[in-house]
Order: sequence, then structure tokens, then C-alpha cells
Amino acid sequence: MEWISHSNILIVGLGLMGGSYARALRRLGFHVMALDRDPDTIEYARAEGLVDRGYTEPREEIIRDADAIIFALYPGVLKEWIRQYQAWVKPGTMLTDVTGVKTCVVYDVQAMLRPDVEFIAAHPMAGREVYGVRNSDDRIFRDANYIVVPTERNTEAGIAWCESLGRLLGFRRISRLTPEEHDEMIGFVSQLTHCIAVSLMTCSDNTHLVDYTGDSFRDLTRIARINDAMWSELFMMNQKPLLRQMDAFLEELTAFREMLAKGDTEGMREKMRLSTARRAMFDRK
Repeated sequence: MEWISHSNILIVGLGLMGGSYARALRRLGFHVMALDRDPDTIEYARAEGLVDRGYTEPREEIIRDADAIIFALYPGVLKEWIRQYQAWVKPGTMLTDVTGVKTCVVYDVQAMLRPDVEFIAAHPMAGREVYGVRNSDDRIFRDANYIVVPTERNTEAGIAWCESLGRLLGFRRISRLTPEEHDEMIGFVSQLTHCIAVSLMTCSDNTHLVDYTGDSFRDLTRIARINDAMWSELFMMNQKPLLRQMDAFLEELTAFREMLAKGDTEGMREKMRLSTARRAMFDRK
């Protein structure tokens, strides 16, 4: 399937990410359909022009109309949706997702999926510390990274299709990782950072912190406003990679603590110089 302007795109799950996809694709001229169990979400999406059609329950006719389906669902819900409704998906339809973990999702979905449709996993590395369709904004894709996560079951045409979706949405850099590589990487750059932010907010019960803090604490804890249902599920589904990253971080933090305890100023400064050099790589890209 090529990305052509009259294609029918079905988005399943119209939260922050699904709503942002809808805004972008609608703006680009696609016919956008949506499924979300919350009536208020569908009503808002219709009123704001995010979708051409929206429903709270899966219907055979809307699923069969889709040339491509984008899943913005929790991992377990995504797999259950495939089990229940894949019979209504027409042959040749391309499927993709936005799920934050892959190993425990991609192989299961591809194993149960009919051979005449293709699922190519993807992870848009974009988001906000808020959620829900009312906070959706396709500008979050600009200058962001987009990861395609193929397996041996995917065709080169399917992978190219998924990559072209990332380009259409406006992502700056498109990469490929295996499911295992993705989960190890995401355990570090996303899940560990959320664990740190949560821990910073819970290690002190001083209710007056807001009166004293500066930008550094606000920046570090921005993502501590967290969707506990979604993130706890993601953490558990990526438990082993995340535990490895947490152990590595604790080892590094302990080493820094020992330098401070021993008065090792030069050791701390060396860590700071290394940190500064590595952080500068982000500013050059």
C-alpha cells in the first residue's frame, strides 16, 4: 500500500498519541477514522475535525474500510484487539502501532496475525507529560525520532511503508532496531528516566518544595506527572531490560557518592567533564 491522499486510515485508541496522529493525517488530507471506547473522546474528535468518522465500538464496516490501521493502545489491549477483530481486516491492510515496548508485543501479534496482512511495529519518540485527546498536538513530531522495529516476518515493502509514515508525520530521524535492541534502549532513555523522575518526587514529602525550586528540578521532574496505569504496564512488560538499566544507574550513582564521601574532587570533575561532552552531542544533532 502506498500513502495516497484518499487512503482510509483507522486509528484505534484516540489519546494523546492517537489524537496527534489524527491531527497530522487529517491535515495532510487523509480520510481518518477512529475507534475509542470513550464517547466524550469521540465527540471531541468529531467537533474539532480530527476525524471524519468516529465510533466507540468496533464495527466490521469501518474496519474493512481501512487501508491502514494505527494502534495507539496499551500492549495487552492491542493483542486482544488483534485476536478479536482481525477477521474484519481486509487483505493487504498495513498495521502499525505506537507501543512503548516491543519484544512482548511484536512477536505475539505477528504469530497470531493472518498472513495476508502485515504488522510493522513502530515507536514515535515524542510525547508530553499530559495525556488525552484534548492535549494532542502533531507539532510534537517535529524534530523527534521515529523507530521502526521490524522482524524477519516483515517485508521490505512493509518496512518502507512504515518508514514513509514517519516521514509524512514530520519526524526528523527514522531508525531501525530489532525488538530486543529497542527494549534495551528504551529501558535506558525513557523508562529509567521516568523512574528517576518519580523517585525524585517521592523521596521528599516537603509540600513546600514548589516555593523553593528552580528550573533544574522542574526540568528533571517534568515527566513525573505520569499515567500510572500505562507506565506500570510498560515497566512490567520490559522488566529485565529496565532492571539492568536501573542497576547500571545505581552503580554509577554509588560511585559518584563515594567520590563525594572521600573528597575526590578531581574524580567528580572528571565525571562532570564526561557528562558535558556527551550531552553536547545532543546539541549538535
